[in-house]
Amino acid sequence: MRCMEVLIPPPPGIALRQVPQDVEIVVPVYNEGAQLAARITELRHFLNTSFPFRALVTVVDNASTDDTFTVATELAARMPGVAAMHLPRKGRGHALRTAWMSSQATVVAYMDVDLSTDLAAFLPLVAPLLSGQRDVAIGTRLARGAHVVRGPKRELISRAYNLLLKVSLRGHFSDAQCGFKALRRQSALELLPLVEDDEWFFDTELLVTAQRAGLRIGEVPVDWVDDPDSRVQIVPTAMKDLRGVWRISHGKGRHMVNRHGSLPCAALNQVATEQLLRFAGVGAISTLGYLFLFIAWRPLAGTFGANALALAICTLFNTAVHKELAANLHGTAHTGRFAATAAGLFGISLALTSLALAAIGQVDVTSLPLILLAVTVANAVAAVIRFAVLRAWVFRPGMSAPNNTLEPTS
Repeated sequence: MRCMEVLIPPPPGIALRQVPQDVEIVVPVYNEGAQLAARITELRHFLNTSFPFRALVTVVDNASTDDTFTVATELAARMPGVAAMHLPRKGRGHALRTAWMSSQATVVAYMDVDLSTDLAAFLPLVAPLLSGQRDVAIGTRLARGAHVVRGPKRELISRAYNLLLKVSLRGHFSDAQCGFKALRRQSALELLPLVEDDEWFFDTELLVTAQRAGLRIGEVPVDWVDDPDSRVQIVPTAMKDLRGVWRISHGKGRHMVNRHGSLPCAALNQVATEQLLRFAGVGAISTLGYLFLFIAWRPLAGTFGANALALAICTLFNTAVHKELAANLHGTAHTGRFAATAAGLFGISLALTSLALAAIGQVDVTSLPLILLAVTVANAVAAVIRFAVLRAWVFRPGMSAPNNTLEPTS
C-alpha cells in the first residue's frame, strides 16, 4: 500500500513570492488592522496604474495581537499582487531580513504602512537598482529637494541622530531612518548576514555596513508627512540606537593594548593620541545622545528633570565605555575608581548644565534652539574637565599592566 502525501496549500498570496518579480515591497506591520486594508489598497492601486515594473507587495505581520494578520490574508486572497506573512516575534529588522532573504525579486524594498512618503518617489528609488547603476537606494527627508511636514521635536531629533552618525560612524548618507529603502537582492543577501540588529537600528546598521563594503548608495529626496499615530516609542528607541551606534563604532575600531610594564615614549604618544581621538568620538556620541534624550524627556519631566535624566543615562554610557577602554589599555579596570570618578563627573556636568539652564531662565528665553545651545556649551566645558580628570586619574601612562607590547585588536 502506497503512502499518500498530503499537500497543504500555502497561505493566500505566499505562492506569489515564488514567481520572479522585478520588485518586492515589504511592509512590516504590528497591530495595524484598522488601517491596513486602506493603505495596501492605495499602494497596490499606485503600482497598478503608475509603476511600469512587476511588483509584489508583501505584508509581514510582526506578532500582532489584533486582527492584522486576518486582514492581511484576506487582502492577499482577493487582491492580485499581494502576499501575507506572519512572524511569531516583533522587530522591523527581523521582518525585513526574513522577507528579503526568501525573496525572488531582482530588487527588494520596504516602506512604512502609514505611507508617509509620497509614492511618486518610488520609481526614482528603484530604477537605478534595476538598471544596475546602484546597489542600495534610500529616501531622504534631509537632503535638498525634500519637502517634510512634521513637528520641531521630531525634526531636531532626526537631525541630531543623523549628525551623530556622521560624526561617530562617518556616515555618508543623509537620512538613516526614513522608512523608504531598496536594495538589489544580491546586495541584500551579502549584507544581511553581517547585520546583527533586528529592530529599529537595523536600517542604520544596514547602511553603515553597505558603506563599509563599498556598495554604491543612492539617495532620493522625498516628500514626507509625519504620521501623528506613529507607534515609535522615542525614548526606548533612542537608547537602543545609541547602544547600536557604540557597538558598530567600537567593533570596527583599533584598541592599543598595553601588555608588559612601561611604554616607550613613542608608544605613549601614540596611546595619548589614541585616547584623545577615542574620547572625542565618545564625547560626540554622548553629547548628541544627551540632546536626543533631553528633547524627548523635556515635555514629560520639565527642563531640569530632563537635563538630570539625560545626564544620568549619558554618564552611565560614558562610564561603561571608558571602563572598557581602560581595560583594553591597561589589562584591568578598577571598578571603585570608575564609580568615584563617574559620580564626581556627573556632579560637575549637572552643576554646569543646571547653571546654564538657570541663566537662560533668568533672561526669560523659551526658544528650544537657544536652550540646546546653552546646555551644549555647558556640556563642552564639562567634557574638557572630564578629559583632564580621566587622563590624570584613569588613563595615566605610568599605570602598571602585564605587557608593554602595543597590539591592535578588534
